[in-house]
Amino acid sequence: MTAALDLAQLLDAVGDAIVVCDQAGAITLWNTGAERMFGFAPTEALGQSLDIIIPERQRKRHWDGYDVTMRTGVTRYGTSLLRVPAVHKDGHALSIAFTVALVLSADGKPTHVAAVIRDETERWKEERNLQKRVAELEAKLKATEPEPDPIRS
Repeated sequence: MTAALDLAQLLDAVGDAIVVCDQAGAITLWNTGAERMFGFAPTEALGQSLDIIIPERQRKRHWDGYDVTMRTGVTRYGTSLLRVPAVHKDGHALSIAFTVALVLSADGKPTHVAAVIRDETERWKEERNLQKRVAELEAKLKATEPEPDPIRS
């Protein structure tokens, strides 16, 4: 015997943010993970534009892609992760990774976009620090290499 699935409980139990937007990009679902990640309570986020979490410099690119996806019903981010910057309510920068699912009407046209989002800020910082350290070590190594002998060249 299978117990009935409580969708609201599931959405709030998931550690990742789940955000659903309508065709115009207005937020229609904002789970507990989204509140924890971005700092906005559901009452603050619902009905708002995704611009509340998109850095200003990224908005045009985001909306251009969003419009194409809603018009065509095609996205490459259903199975491929998209990694982008985001912004918290208090203004601090985040690095997020997400996939999206298109919610379609009976006639197959997109009505909503659902995103499952993970905060990768710490992983991004660690990766950036490692890249910086590798560059420093490569520079030190290059500085200690002997100059080529012009006579033997």
